[in-house]
Amino acid sequence: MKQQNYMKLEFPSRSVNEAFARSAVAAFAAQLDPTLEELGDIRTAVSEAVTNCIVHAYPDTLGRVSLRARILDGGVLEITVKDTGCGMADPDKARQPMFTTGGPERSGMGFTIMESFMDKLRVRSAPGRGTTVTMQRRIRRRGSGG
Repeated sequence: MKQQNYMKLEFPSRSVNEAFARSAVAAFAAQLDPTLEELGDIRTAVSEAVTNCIVHAYPDTLGRVSLRARILDGGVLEITVKDTGCGMADPDKARQPMFTTGGPERSGMGFTIMESFMDKLRVRSAPGRGTTVTMQRRIRRRGSGG
């Protein structure tokens, strides 16, 4: 698919930056004229992806989170959240509902939530090299008639 527009952000893995990332992607996605429900879904998926970086990728230190959003042909919003943290040996296991490495206060539902709110979800990870989460959501054009 051809890229129509894009944006990139980079920020430290501080919890205060999760809201910033969520809002920035929502503002960027607004050019597709999404419904409030679609915007809410996008914001939630971004929140989960960024929170995973903050909590799991850099559990004992600050690290860098990279976020890219692209508008592709056909009204597809693609969001990539990347860290260079500890990574995962088995991303498929991490995608299972209720699996967590974050302790009893974590639900283990982050990837499940991302998957339910987006059309596509891809997770690539390697121990010691970080994790890249790529999500896509097609925003359908709303008709001009009633």
